Amino acid sequence: MIDRYRSSEVSEAVTHAEHHTSTGVDNRMLMMWIFLASECLFFGSLISTYLIYQGESLVGPLPGELLNIPITSASTFVLLMSSVTMVLAVYGAQHKEFLMMKLNLLATIILGTIFLGFQVVEFTEFVHHGLLLSTNQFGSSFYLLTGLHGTHVGIGVIYLISLLIGSSRRNGLGKDAGLNLEIAGLYWHFVDIVWIVIFTIIYLIPS
Repeated sequence: MIDRYRSSEVSEAVTHAEHHTSTGVDNRMLMMWIFLASECLFFGSLISTYLIYQGESLVGPLPGELLNIPITSASTFVLLMSSVTMVLAVYGAQHKEFLMMKLNLLATIILGTIFLGFQVVEFTEFVHHGLLLSTNQFGSSFYLLTGLHGTHVGIGVIYLISLLIGSSRRNGLGKDAGLNLEIAGLYWHFVDIVWIVIFTIIYLIPS
């Protein structure tokens, strides 16, 4: 009995050591930070390209003819609110308030899906007015920036759905529920911050 208890303790210690680097940071968290750093470079290059060629479209439709700032502001608010619910979901997981975690995780998924719905409506409206990927420089950069960001949001929604389904199982998200949600939260807050930058340079800065 004692040997079995000691074996269990050793196993837990080995598992704990496997997930931590020499800095004391969990290697899964470290990998997420490295991934997000590469994503910063990726989106930074796209945003820089947009700013360089901003206002150089020779044919329409042009941004001032299409952009609906009030509607996009509403979708931005929805995405920002999803960051709040994500924080509450992480808090619930860290403090073993699993009902709170699940409800806020579900709310984050719903808000993220609503944001994607706004984007689909906007894209449909732009296409209806003749703005395609190949129409002009604005169309190319706009669809590339917002489309890739929307893809990241979609991936995040799918990831959160998998966590929500996992939390409904018998063992839930396991002993690392708080860490798993925190890693997901890092990704989610990242796509929110990227959208704030995109919203600012496309919708608020005159081209």
